[in-house]
Amino acid sequence: MMILALARVRFQSIFPLLIAYSMSGGSLVVSSAAQLLTFAILAKTLGANEFSLFVGIMAVSSIAIHLCGLGGAESLVRRVARDLQIYPALLGHNIILIIASGSVLVIGGSVALNFFFTLADSVGTNLAIIAVMMVTNVVLTRFILLTEQIFIAHSDFISANKVVVGYAMTRTAAAALGCLVFGVSSVAEWAAWQFVAHVVVLLACIRAIRPLGKPEFRIVREEVPLGLYFSVPFILRAVRQNADLLVLSLMTSAEIVASYGIARRMLESSYLAVEAVHRLVYPGSARAAKSGLHNAIQRVRKILLAVSSISVAAAVTVFVCAPILPYLFGAEYVSLVTFVRYLCWLVVPIALWSIPMEAVGASGHQSARALVMGVGSVAGAAIAACATWYAPPTGTFVSFYFIEIAMVIAAWSMFFRLVRNDRRAEDLRQQPQEGARSEDDTRNHAEKREMELDRKIR
Repeated sequence: MMILALARVRFQSIFPLLIAYSMSGGSLVVSSAAQLLTFAILAKTLGANEFSLFVGIMAVSSIAIHLCGLGGAESLVRRVARDLQIYPALLGHNIILIIASGSVLVIGGSVALNFFFTLADSVGTNLAIIAVMMVTNVVLTRFILLTEQIFIAHSDFISANKVVVGYAMTRTAAAALGCLVFGVSSVAEWAAWQFVAHVVVLLACIRAIRPLGKPEFRIVREEVPLGLYFSVPFILRAVRQNADLLVLSLMTSAEIVASYGIARRMLESSYLAVEAVHRLVYPGSARAAKSGLHNAIQRVRKILLAVSSISVAAAVTVFVCAPILPYLFGAEYVSLVTFVRYLCWLVVPIALWSIPMEAVGASGHQSARALVMGVGSVAGAAIAACATWYAPPTGTFVSFYFIEIAMVIAAWSMFFRLVRNDRRAEDLRQQPQEGARSEDDTRNHAEKREMELDRKIR
């Protein structure tokens, strides 16, 4: 009976967490399924040649989106999770940074991509289409993702989940309506549909966050370098992840590029199960590590156990389900199943090194986090590009596993080093207090003895 009672208490203590994760994970799974369905519709209707152009533009956009906003969303989650009063300032801070950095990225990116991608016969039309796609996939997407982070910062995970699901479902509806009903068959035609869908989602997001308060338009200066430290590793990582794709586009056929792009999307979708854990625990980790990373060590151990199990389950699921993909994306993607099964196991090492990096970021050690992810991404980009150039696409797969395993070693090494440093710093802060306390005790003891002697003499 006692064992049953203990088990019941244990279950009751973790039940709210299981419910929260199931809701968070469920929303991301629905989002992932909707994204894959969107990709499947586009892959089938656009064909390998047009779809390879779409994959190439999306690869560049995925790099730019991490630079848009200069990492301000992480600052908002970390600071607002600790103090809700700072929300208006950080909301205005993010809006200013997204508009400023997004404008530069759209102009520069559109001009650069105009030389590599041909979506229309006229140069002016081609530039306009690319600009619309950059605005959609960089600026509008960053604002939508900011809405999700705002709700997470307020620990309103239900609303955050609604944003994720609504965003994915709207894009899927746009793809189904545009491609299957109105006969969209080119990237140029899809660009207009994609833009309208993102505008609709953004308007809904603005309405959803309005009750939380109006923005205070100013730059929170101390968060700018921390935001850059946070965003630069993701930018470099995106460069590393897309260096192989760009080299493949030069060395191989459109079918291999398109199949590889879909396989990469499958890998990102399988990682969403891990991301569901991180988005759920990040605010709590920020509070736990406020006075030092060593205070969150027990929390990190629990996260490690959960994330390891989830990542292995995700990899197995993708491996088993891979043969179904040609029915979804089309028979012309002959390399798809093989590529997906090669890449699906990468989610395990990626999940393992994401755990210490999320904890380090939540504790405010953004420079250390940037160092590990930045160096890993720069070295990884060079290794992936060289390996892909030397032996495409086999060299690409081998280089990916080498890079991610090296990242696991580097991330955990940095984590334990910071834990030791924070613990040592706390010990040094406590020593003067203990010394002062002992001096006060000695003084009080001496005074008591003098009072006793005076009493005896009297």
